[in-house]
Amino acid sequence: MKRIVLAGNPNVGKSVIFSQLTGSKVMISNYSGTTVEFTRGQLNTETESFEVLDAPGTYSLEPTSKVEEVASNLVDKADIVVNVVDATNLERNLFLTTELLERDVPIILALNMTDEAGHKGVRIDVDKLESLLGIPVISTVAVSGEGLKELVDSLSLSVNRSKIPLNISDRWSYIGDLIGKVQTVVHRHHSWLESLQDASLKPLTGIPIAGVVLFLAFQLVIGLGELLHEFIDDYVFKGVYESLLMYLSEFLGGGGFLHNVLIGQLIDGAVDFEESLGVLTTGVFVELGVVLPFLAVFYLVLGFLEDSGYLPRLAVMVDRSLHRLGLHGYSIIPMVLGFGCNVPAALAARNLESRRERFITCTLMAVAVPCMAQLALIIGLVGRFGGAYLAVVFASLFFIWVVLGLIIDRVMPGYTPSMVVEIPPYRVPSLKAQAKKLGMRIKGFLIHATPYILGGILVVNILYTLGIIDYLGILFAPIVQGMLGLPGEAVSTLLIGFLRKDVAVAMLVPLGLSARQFVVGAVVLAAYFPCAATFTVMVKEMGIVDMFKAAVIMVVTAFSAGFILNLLLDTIIPAAYLAAGLVVLSIVLPLVLGSTSDRRELSDLDDAA
Repeated sequence: MKRIVLAGNPNVGKSVIFSQLTGSKVMISNYSGTTVEFTRGQLNTETESFEVLDAPGTYSLEPTSKVEEVASNLVDKADIVVNVVDATNLERNLFLTTELLERDVPIILALNMTDEAGHKGVRIDVDKLESLLGIPVISTVAVSGEGLKELVDSLSLSVNRSKIPLNISDRWSYIGDLIGKVQTVVHRHHSWLESLQDASLKPLTGIPIAGVVLFLAFQLVIGLGELLHEFIDDYVFKGVYESLLMYLSEFLGGGGFLHNVLIGQLIDGAVDFEESLGVLTTGVFVELGVVLPFLAVFYLVLGFLEDSGYLPRLAVMVDRSLHRLGLHGYSIIPMVLGFGCNVPAALAARNLESRRERFITCTLMAVAVPCMAQLALIIGLVGRFGGAYLAVVFASLFFIWVVLGLIIDRVMPGYTPSMVVEIPPYRVPSLKAQAKKLGMRIKGFLIHATPYILGGILVVNILYTLGIIDYLGILFAPIVQGMLGLPGEAVSTLLIGFLRKDVAVAMLVPLGLSARQFVVGAVVLAAYFPCAATFTVMVKEMGIVDMFKAAVIMVVTAFSAGFILNLLLDTIIPAAYLAAGLVVLSIVLPLVLGSTSDRRELSDLDDAA
């Protein structure tokens, strides 16, 4: 089976072409010896089958990062390379093309986004470009599928008819000459979408746009997620699943060890999905009834923001503010991804330039950005006591994020460089690609989360049965009860938190906590340590030494925050005023204290002058 590698710059539509070619049966793999991911699938034609690999986006085959190194290695192992090129940025994209032409591998050039190029007044003579390069050039529009049949047909004809011997010194000269022969640009007026693109980057209009986008995204996740949660709760769990569990309970005799493990304790002779604490009751309900509805909507919104081209604009908008915390503007993307799952967020941080940036980003993300599974539980459980208490949780995490960033920025040597990031045009996301991405993410969550959630419930049951929870509650009572104001049984939630932080939040339910205790418990569990999967990825990305430092910061921060919150909420300060005060302080502190990164950059400029 021949291997096809899709290669190209970031944001040129490779993933959409991959989705169109391979259908739904795809898998994500880590490149051997790295944590860099690429996607593989299969393309079947009437006469032949191909393995298709979607290489990470790269600007050059001379790698300067692990991601570019993987892309270069995949090209070397290809039988055919499909070089996906953005027709709206032909000159920049052809740099990689000329490097590919020097490799001993058949190449097809997929000139993608030709519709957008036409809208911008860019005209490209495809036949002339094919003749000058000496390789097949196919005009495509990936989102609509235009040109993909011709691309597939050309796979059997993909041979290099000529090679262009170049060296780095004259590569740009050759590209400039080539562009002059095949491309013409005609004057045209801005469309409303292009005007919106410009407005998204100007502070006066971009900040309100960012606020509106994030507010609508949050409202959609919460609103639609709550509707899905209520539907699943009423019609699936209470309507069907509860009856099946009652039959199983009768079959098991209504009690005993196996009954307690699978069903848990019956509350007033009935199954209670929150308090029964059985593997098949609370375990299944937490994953499918509480977490999954919010998680699915979040992934849908995140996919739209990714593919529409808005996230890089958001990075530009927040760059100056994040610099005050020692962060790069592009750090906002791992932060946003972290609200879905901390694992891809930690992986996304590898695109940051320095070890310092990656350390600060990963640490703040793990401490103050709860994943959607945990976020859904916090909203569902703390929200029952009123919006003011929920506001305290989010305001506390925001305050921790700001203060911890200011502290690390001053303690950790080095500085954060200015941001240079490519901003793609706004595009209408492909529904097919969105559906596939959503399905893959949900499937990944179910595969990876299920063992931890059900296993966590099982472990807690066994610990309760053996009396270990009671012993640990006594042992850690000075911390859990004295500092945090939580019952001794809450020790179990901290133990489970090492496996899954979202499950740990769910373990607070059977403890009968007050609103104050729920707020403290939620904040501590969100901040104190990453789940096992995130911990493993962070060790690979940061190294064991930096991960140990980050872990110490997390534990100290979590218990300090819990202790202070316990004291404040135990006074007469209303929750709403406390939340507002924390938000105001979070905004004022960076303005007052500034950033050592900014001062170091100015110092470097003075030295250079």
